[in-house]
Amino acid sequence: MGTALVYHEDMTATRLLWDDPECEIERPERLTAALDRLRQRGLEQRCLRLSAREASKEELGLVHSPEYVSLVRKTQVLGEEELQALSGQFDAIYFHPSTFHCARLAAGAGLQLVDAVLTGAVQNGLALVRPPGHHSQRAAANGFCVFNNVAIAAAHAKQKHGLHRILIVDWDVHHGQGIQYLFEDDPSVLYFSWHRYEHGRFWPFLRESDADAVGRGQGLGFTVNLPWNQVGMGNADYVAAFLHLLLPLAFEGGYHLESLAESVCMTVQALLGDPAPPLSGLMVPCQSALESIQSARAAQAPYWKSLQLQDVTPVPTSPSTHSPEGRPPPLLPGGPTCKAAAPAPAPSSLLDQLCLCPAPSVRTTVALTAPDITLVLPPDVIQQEGSALREETEAWARPHESLAREEALTALGKLLYLLDGMLDGQVNSGIAATPASAAAATLDVAIQRGLSHGAQRLLCVALGQLDRPPDLAHDGRTLWLNIGGKEAAALSMFHVATPLPVMTGGFLSCILGLVLPLAYGFQPDLVLVALGPGHGLQGPHAALLAAMLRGLAGGRVLALLEEDSTPQLAGILARVLRGEAPPSLGPSSVASPEDVQALMYLRGQLEPQWKMLQCRPHLVV
Repeated sequence: MGTALVYHEDMTATRLLWDDPECEIERPERLTAALDRLRQRGLEQRCLRLSAREASKEELGLVHSPEYVSLVRKTQVLGEEELQALSGQFDAIYFHPSTFHCARLAAGAGLQLVDAVLTGAVQNGLALVRPPGHHSQRAAANGFCVFNNVAIAAAHAKQKHGLHRILIVDWDVHHGQGIQYLFEDDPSVLYFSWHRYEHGRFWPFLRESDADAVGRGQGLGFTVNLPWNQVGMGNADYVAAFLHLLLPLAFEGGYHLESLAESVCMTVQALLGDPAPPLSGLMVPCQSALESIQSARAAQAPYWKSLQLQDVTPVPTSPSTHSPEGRPPPLLPGGPTCKAAAPAPAPSSLLDQLCLCPAPSVRTTVALTAPDITLVLPPDVIQQEGSALREETEAWARPHESLAREEALTALGKLLYLLDGMLDGQVNSGIAATPASAAAATLDVAIQRGLSHGAQRLLCVALGQLDRPPDLAHDGRTLWLNIGGKEAAALSMFHVATPLPVMTGGFLSCILGLVLPLAYGFQPDLVLVALGPGHGLQGPHAALLAAMLRGLAGGRVLALLEEDSTPQLAGILARVLRGEAPPSLGPSSVASPEDVQALMYLRGQLEPQWKMLQCRPHLVV
């Protein structure tokens, strides 16, 4: 299975026929610029191209009224003056004789993609469409949107494929009120939107775009709005929203042509499984972002168990937010800006070097001393044959008695060879194995080798009975996280231990509420994941951890396993490190009181040093 790209050149036909400064930004170049950039980057060629089809009248009727569909159909025969008069009846809309055809193609593209993914023809995909859809309502065009493409696709997935839980993540500068209206009483669709709001002073100027709009009836808690009240939100703000709001709920239950084209390319690269580029900037969420996140968490807490276990006290709002008449005050040009607290640190030399290099030709390598014949790997995952020079391997092993045995020495040579390939940019990620008795020593060597061969900041997530190497320098270059310790302890800013959560819900809370905030705050350029003796992780849990950590360090993740690990575990990790989705964790569960207590203790200890742990603003008296 691969990645589909759904498109049709006819969608460039509709265009504005009269002067309208508000609507002139919605033009055919929005599609052609994105497609041209995909071709320049060689991304289109890596996708399975699907030509969009028109959505049928019945399919449009899944969310739109027959009268509205008939109205849009009639625009095919209207003259320019009639089209302009009809357009004036709606907010920020223009019609063209080709609008009906283009809008049916846009909706049909989403339907084709849903069918392709849910029938197993492709793993994922991108539908490149216009006109857009998320503002369109049951009987009204709105905000350049004619038919609600995503809503039609979701309703189709429910009707044709029998889906019962659908997550829609709407990432746009504007609130997608059309999707919200269509599903606000439907508990089978979780709608999440983050958008510029500025206390109601930004289009579409709706009260129901705020955080306290959470759905109605049976759909209470299934509408999630994260309104940004300042402009200039950065990477840290969006990562905080992911970790503290979107992902906990998800697990539980572009008009600037240059930036638009670049965004489309990054989306396709992610769908293809390419590693994400390193994030730039200081990873400290601004106070306005934290206020919005906390307001949304407080509004959703009554409906989500994962939020009920945490402090989600609502943030007091300023009494000057709205005018006495109930209308928002005028928005000053540019709006308030969310400013970083300090300049961003300079990227490490390794990331500088790797960012300037093309993606490695080998995405994932498995280095095992004795590959199991039952190990099934994807075709593009390489089983490493090479090993470091014997003399070099022995020199690294000499300080460790447990590495003196031949099998441990052989495994170490393979790990060193793999690690050098990753540090040189020849290999993106990898899996290595070591005898259980030599796991701690092998991990120590891997850390020292990484730090001495280009890595400036190294993250080590050690699971099971693995202690921090005693000779590891306390210089801030290594962040050591141990999951599986006897008790929760923040021994220093860079040395954290926590017991392995006993429930799946506790494991997810640990990853989202502790591991990832620390990891993104640290911004490593190399990640080591060690599954040591007694790690206690099931395959799907280990795969999810590896997949989540793959968003760091340009995807340069090395997983270290014990030699007696099952070949199924190595196979699962190889698939997620090359970009496939991790397997399901099974039925959801909540964290145990003990797991919650350990997590809250560590967060309280570490939050002053690690700002990504914050999910609520500091009160200023």
